[in-house]
Amino acid sequence: MLNNIKAVLFDLDGTLIDSMWVWKQIDIDYLSPKNLEMPTDLQRKIEGMSMLETAKYFQKYFGITDDLETMMQTWNRMAMDTYSSQVNYKNGAEDFLKYLKKHNIKTGIATSNSRELLQAVTSHLSLDKYIDCFLTGNEVAHGKPWPDIYLEVAKRLHVSPEQCLVFEDIIPGILSGKAAGMKVCAIYDDYSKDVIKEKQEQADFYINDYTEIQTEE
Repeated sequence: MLNNIKAVLFDLDGTLIDSMWVWKQIDIDYLSPKNLEMPTDLQRKIEGMSMLETAKYFQKYFGITDDLETMMQTWNRMAMDTYSSQVNYKNGAEDFLKYLKKHNIKTGIATSNSRELLQAVTSHLSLDKYIDCFLTGNEVAHGKPWPDIYLEVAKRLHVSPEQCLVFEDIIPGILSGKAAGMKVCAIYDDYSKDVIKEKQEQADFYINDYTEIQTEE
């Protein structure tokens, strides 16, 4: 899997950290006071979108009149405590990051989440000990499944796309990495367990967790 790989790029939520469970409840809690019911397929509709794209979707789909900045600030506030103190690494993820650091393989995070929550979980889990480049979907023109975010991280790391390996947990993310011309490893997450077969078909590799990665010391 790591043959000829100079950089490993990670999605954040559901891939490097176990956090997808947070967002379903936030959507319910956000919509409920507005007397809006959360559609059963909402999470699938917005997966891969940047937070800004999600806010625009909420305005259009639900007719919400709050401005985009207010909506994003509200979501950040609702999730901040969890990201600052409760979410944890996926199984084996930190050991894998230590391996990459030891072997001088560059690392990057390409997340659809906000910069505020990325910084909160970075502080909580000391991600900056292992990660060389952090980028959010709000900082590129198009979110996943477009390749923009992965191409930009590779550019900042000074590594060509074909020398990058991407880890992703959702279909739009897998498609984003493939569209960028990178190898992609899909990882299991409870949130996307109903599309395991499709993830396996779309990705170059598939793992249940990071302990399955064969590394040579």
